[in-house]
Amino acid sequence: MKILMLNYEFPPIGGGGGKAHLNLLKEYSKTDDLEVVVLTSKPTLGFEVEQFSDNIQIHKIGLHKKSLYYWRKVEVLEWLFKAYPRYKKVLDSNQYDLVHAFFGFPSGWLCYRSRKKIPYIISLRGSDVPGQNKRLGLDYKLLSPVFKKIWNNASALIACSNGLKERALKFLPVAGIGVIANGVDTGKFKPVKVNDSNSLKLITVGRLSETKRVDLLIDAVERMKKQGTDVSLVIVGDGRLRNSLEQQILSRKLSNNIIITGFVKADDMPQYYSRSDLYISATMQEGMSNAMLEAMASGLPIVTTKCEGVDELIDDNGIVVEKAEGDYIAKVIMELIDDNERYKKMTLTARGKAEQFTWEKVAEQYIECYHNMIAGKGQK
Repeated sequence: MKILMLNYEFPPIGGGGGKAHLNLLKEYSKTDDLEVVVLTSKPTLGFEVEQFSDNIQIHKIGLHKKSLYYWRKVEVLEWLFKAYPRYKKVLDSNQYDLVHAFFGFPSGWLCYRSRKKIPYIISLRGSDVPGQNKRLGLDYKLLSPVFKKIWNNASALIACSNGLKERALKFLPVAGIGVIANGVDTGKFKPVKVNDSNSLKLITVGRLSETKRVDLLIDAVERMKKQGTDVSLVIVGDGRLRNSLEQQILSRKLSNNIIITGFVKADDMPQYYSRSDLYISATMQEGMSNAMLEAMASGLPIVTTKCEGVDELIDDNGIVVEKAEGDYIAKVIMELIDDNERYKKMTLTARGKAEQFTWEKVAEQYIECYHNMIAGKGQK
């Protein structure tokens, strides 16, 4: 079986969608009867081909990329302009069975252009589904007809959580949408407690964008500090809001309590979780959080505001905060930390819950989907 995969962002560019794709490829590399070519991007100019494994090649298109975490509209257009001729060339050079695109747009647009030649599957990841992202509000309105054409012509649409599926169905109620959740490497991420101090150590991970509402987490830390709690927060990630968030931290005299690390290599992430007591999030929109899964696998309880993917991830291993307010988040965190028995039970439950989500299972589900499409049993 020969698969052509498309993703406009791939590590080190981007966030959860690229990381999920990378982990899926690691599983595909173990499958002898699967041959994969990936067309994606890279943050420096030029074109290169990487031999990822014996059965996987990655074709990388260089861009004028200013930030690894934030896509300017001109960069999206640059990728589309450069990717389309490469896509046609790769498609013509081999007899592929299907195309699998991560993100309905812009990656899915290339699939739509070749819809009469080859069937395609779209993995909906989050930002490519119209929702609460204020920065993309106008784009959603302008591109709505394009999105619907891409979705309607796909042989399969796969969301990474039930919550994202629900959001997608609000946009296109007639769509047939399956769900394949994200996974986590439970061998790489595991409980290793190294925080022996009496201070409360919090962590959050993600792109520093409006939808993550990191400012609410800063509010929560400020509230806990004023109440006399020895608390710290590590914010792992980068993005267009980094400067303004750092100014907030400075102006509130929280520099000794909160740090923003910027980019952290994937291999270094386990030690960040192991130094922490609790994973916190105030995100308003998510497909399914890779970071939450990593934190859970590391034995960390989760305190988060309501968003897509939470229902699948959080039950007795965390708390979904009812009010997206800093004071309320702080209150919930302190109530949990003060209940030591409940906290310890959550750490054990978190690991067990994470073990239900493996990249091996994700790969098996996608490969089954491929076979069904080739056999003519796709969703359309």
